[in-house]
Amino acid sequence: MKATLAILTIGVVPVSEVLPLLTEHVSEQQITHLSLLGKMSREEVMEDYAVEAGEDPLATLLSDGKLAHVSRQKIERSLQGVIEVLDNQGYDVILLMSTAPIKGLMARNAILLEPMRIIPPLVASIVDGHQVGVIVPIEELMDNQEAKWHVLEKVPLYALANPFWDSEAKLIAAGKELLERGADVLILDCLGFHQHHRDLLQKALDVPVLLSNVLMARLASELLV
Repeated sequence: MKATLAILTIGVVPVSEVLPLLTEHVSEQQITHLSLLGKMSREEVMEDYAVEAGEDPLATLLSDGKLAHVSRQKIERSLQGVIEVLDNQGYDVILLMSTAPIKGLMARNAILLEPMRIIPPLVASIVDGHQVGVIVPIEELMDNQEAKWHVLEKVPLYALANPFWDSEAKLIAAGKELLERGADVLILDCLGFHQHHRDLLQKALDVPVLLSNVLMARLASELLV
């Protein structure tokens, strides 16, 4: 039997650049990409996932190229439903490509990889006491950062740069700011960042750069042997 992988995203996340990392062990035909909201119009999304009283807003990128704030609780319920379908279809690995604070997901048979559960302790083991600088794509995600990175020995530093609409100069400036404040390792913590962003920072600033989606893709690839 050949191992199969389902990549599950919430909104629009370009996965094409992580595919080469995954196809070391399996062919692209064994990989399926499903986006919960990526093919829906903004009107359809807001009809089904609008934030109501008592619900938490979650920022995600829609097919019109703009952010929307949707209900985290509704997203979690829908994601769990999709995971159950994928599980029943016999996928070996389900990779959730999202750094959103999603909770409570589970798969009965497949191995479910969730960045929020895996990336912080993995990064902590890699950086081993170094001062981390995290580049975050949007201001709305800042509130979740403290809880996310509490496993790091040193409280991380933060700067904003967005892979979709900010220039390369803005990204380099964000990285330079973090280095000037004392960071000696950078993390690109958005699944929209790709290897060319990492290479750009490493060349411009001569600093180690970790990339969330590469860490997840390499981990998934090890499970697809």
